[in-house]
Amino acid sequence: MFDKALKYSYADKKNLSAKRRGIFFIALLFFAIYLLITNLFFSMHVLENTSMLPSLNYGDRFIFSSTGIKRLLPNLPFIDKQPAERGSIVLVNKNISGDYGSLKTIINKLIRFFSANKIGLPGIEEQIFIKRVIALPGDTISMNNYVLRVQPAGDEYTFTEFELSDKLYEINIPNVPALWDESIPFSGNMEKIVLQKDEFFVLSDDRSNTNDSRTWGPVSADFIGGKAILRYWPFTKIGFP
Repeated sequence: MFDKALKYSYADKKNLSAKRRGIFFIALLFFAIYLLITNLFFSMHVLENTSMLPSLNYGDRFIFSSTGIKRLLPNLPFIDKQPAERGSIVLVNKNISGDYGSLKTIINKLIRFFSANKIGLPGIEEQIFIKRVIALPGDTISMNNYVLRVQPAGDEYTFTEFELSDKLYEINIPNVPALWDESIPFSGNMEKIVLQKDEFFVLSDDRSNTNDSRTWGPVSADFIGGKAILRYWPFTKIGFP
């Protein structure tokens, strides 16, 4: 009886309350560190669709560098001035320049952090895509049979995307009806356009009806949230994508 009373004594309640505050503080500290690391240095993402077949597979997991440190301190000498190179796998993060207030964004990240990224704040749609950079600012580009042709700025010659890419990759060219209207984005053909300053052209490796710059148009550098620096899952394919 005495032990039971002691269990609910004022001192015990005070100690329990202090422990709860300590756990809450530690959780918030971990969240603050998580925000700092993912916004400034690197983040981890899963490819949750088949848009990058055959080069990358559903369920592949990557570590991405972050462009946050470059945005915060653009004049650091060791920071790349350009967010990606030809052939790089990048995060296209359309939430970066979204209309969501900073408080709402932080609350959304808090919910996602404590739910292991399973749920988010209602009304905020995650718009993060994994795509490949095909063309850079200043390039003149066109597409024929799903292969992008690129004339780099200041160059008189035109090359295929594979000839210019810093990475080796394959693409999936779908079978489409011969009479498919070439004016639609997924026809595999595109008239010449010139990329403006800070514009990148990103595509899926699966060139069927997957959303990319064919439907979005060129992507601003502001929307490139990071570049893949390592594929760490599956273990049999660990390496630099």
